[in-house]
Amino acid sequence: MVSQISEESVGAVRRFNRFFTRQIGVLREGLVHTPYSLTEARILFELGHSEQVKASGLCRELGLDAGYLSRILARLEQQGLIAKVRSDSDGRQRLLHLTPEGEKTAALLDQRSREEVSEMLSDLSEEERQRLLKAMQTIEGVFDRGLKFSEPFVLRPHEPGDMGWVTHRHGVLYAQQYGWDERFEALVAQIVADFINNYNPARERCWIAEMDGEIIGSIFLVQSSETVAKLRLLLVEPKARGMGLGTRLVQECIRFARRSGYQKIVLWTNSVLVEARHIYHKSGFMLIEQEPHHSYGHDLVGETWELIL
Repeated sequence: MVSQISEESVGAVRRFNRFFTRQIGVLREGLVHTPYSLTEARILFELGHSEQVKASGLCRELGLDAGYLSRILARLEQQGLIAKVRSDSDGRQRLLHLTPEGEKTAALLDQRSREEVSEMLSDLSEEERQRLLKAMQTIEGVFDRGLKFSEPFVLRPHEPGDMGWVTHRHGVLYAQQYGWDERFEALVAQIVADFINNYNPARERCWIAEMDGEIIGSIFLVQSSETVAKLRLLLVEPKARGMGLGTRLVQECIRFARRSGYQKIVLWTNSVLVEARHIYHKSGFMLIEQEPHHSYGHDLVGETWELIL
């Protein structure tokens, strides 16, 4: 309850909010020296990085009141930045997309925002940048939607010791459920070692899921190229299955990849991993390649899936 929170804690959060909004310039009349507000810029960003966007989806994604969003959309449409088209699958639905002018405006906003952030970070040492990114990651994890009462689990960034858990639980569970030998555990160990040794906090992320203080799942998104991200090591403990955790972890990867400017996410899995494949398909991934192989003591069919962002 609010009465149990100290005035000092409340004051500290409000002070940080005032500092950070001033630091990133959201109090100015126009964002990054343009005529557009932060909300308008976010809407243009979402439309530029998503397909098949409905107004209801924007409401959920941005946490906006439907009436407020409707007024902003009307203004952007009047300015020739967005257009509404009828859905091919449901004629009652109108989908939102950027016009050519809207695409140019969104690109300008994105470029100026990147330049402004880059300039801000350039004044910091490498050690300061890493501290800042880690702190931001922590704040995002704490205030993430996983803290809502509708979900019994919490998502957080990785911490020391987590890579050992990821390796151990992959080795144990895949041996128990599929009979895979220790070579699979060795592969997982190599993947997590590469993640730590080459970690780029601005473009890569690991999510660890906890419930009642116990780790119950994990997932990684790593950089494959400037435009392609790779989803890796989705794992949900058997006792945590059936509550939507796997889907939630994959959705977090997709959201982060879009915010980071990737154009595509790819992943490699095996046909026997039926539950994981169902999650990928439900999340919009498409199976693009299959290839038989012999690994971990078994004949398997490897699969490559991709999601265009």
